[in-house]
Amino acid sequence: MSKWIQTADWKSEKHVPVIEVEARGDNVYHVHVSVGKEIPHPNTTAHHIRWINLWFWPDGEKFPLEIGYATFDHHGESPQGPDTSSIYCEPSTLFVFKTEKSGTLMATSYCNIHGLWKSETKLAV
Repeated sequence: MSKWIQTADWKSEKHVPVIEVEARGDNVYHVHVSVGKEIPHPNTTAHHIRWINLWFWPDGEKFPLEIGYATFDHHGESPQGPDTSSIYCEPSTLFVFKTEKSGTLMATSYCNIHGLWKSETKLAV
């Protein structure tokens, strides 16, 4: 039986979401999540990232909190019809949140061909 949420090192696998955290002061954090940092993910109509999600699990808490969800629903579509150029979304998004607790950030991404992927990183406050 295969794992339904796949993980790997983002430096060797193009599907793994990359989490980059920047402390902005006053317990505000900018969390950039992208797919394909070291090895670009295909960005075509036939093969692309559909969405990215970010969760935060504060230390000592029972459940994680969903920080946000970014969807690329119109990837490969044309706003003016079939005879014009299409829009291709880059699998990258910025989440901004405030916390006074340390915990674990978990990002998930979904490839329309290769399924669900995740990565995690610690957030130390």
